[in-house]
Amino acid sequence: MDIRKRLRSHPEIHTGALNDILFILLLFFLIVSTLANPNVIKVNNPSGKKDTKAKQNIVVSIDKEQKIFIGQRPIDEHMLDTLLKAEVLKAKASIDTPSVVINADTIAYYGEVFRIMQAAKKAGAKVVANVK
Repeated sequence: MDIRKRLRSHPEIHTGALNDILFILLLFFLIVSTLANPNVIKVNNPSGKKDTKAKQNIVVSIDKEQKIFIGQRPIDEHMLDTLLKAEVLKAKASIDTPSVVINADTIAYYGEVFRIMQAAKKAGAKVVANVK
């Protein structure tokens, strides 16, 4: 009688390449799904001949000494609302909605920047803030 234990082989599945195959299939289906969209109607979009980027109509700057400038001229902070409204009204003669660009130094007070933004919105202009 043979009492020795026989070596039984355990069934194994080699899954080393399975991760690679699944990754490749995933990429394939992602690419195909973005390319094949049956609900898309092709239309010819017009192309512009001019640069339609918004021009900087009114530039308000605040330097590191907290001095406020409209364009190149320094202004008194108490006269900001009045002078900004006058500049916006002057720009509205040629443009429907003028834009006010605020260039502020990094150490400028944010309260001043917000005050300029509110004054420009009251005057009826779009506001773009740029902190350097």
